[in-house]
Amino acid sequence: QVQLVESGGGLVQPGGSLRLSCEASGSFYSINTMGWYRQAPGSQRELVASISSDGSTNYADSVKGRFTVFRDNAKNTVFLRMNTLKPEDTAVYYCNVHFGFRSGSSLISWGQGTQVTVSS
Repeated sequence: QVQLVESGGGLVQPGGSLRLSCEASGSFYSINTMGWYRQAPGSQRELVASISSDGSTNYADSVKGRFTVFRDNAKNTVFLRMNTLKPEDTAVYYCNVHFGFRSGSSLISWGQGTQVTVSS
């Protein structure tokens, strides 16, 4: 069984910054790709950023140059540093983690979601 716990959302003014974190725990053999998705009201969930086990990253065009995804493998935690936030960044943010198990099976797990609201 695995668990993801997110933190760091909140209300911030346009131009401000926030840092989200997502810690994984439980019984697993490995963690592969870790990432962040978001879903705004009336919209589909979309990829924001991801980071693979070798450290390579991928970003949505809308956040390139403003957001940074990084991970602490010793703490099984992925972070999303968000700078120069815009009202259109308002959404519920979900972490997404790919787990591997000794049996060879894998599991994609989602965090509970954290609200980010960018407003003056």
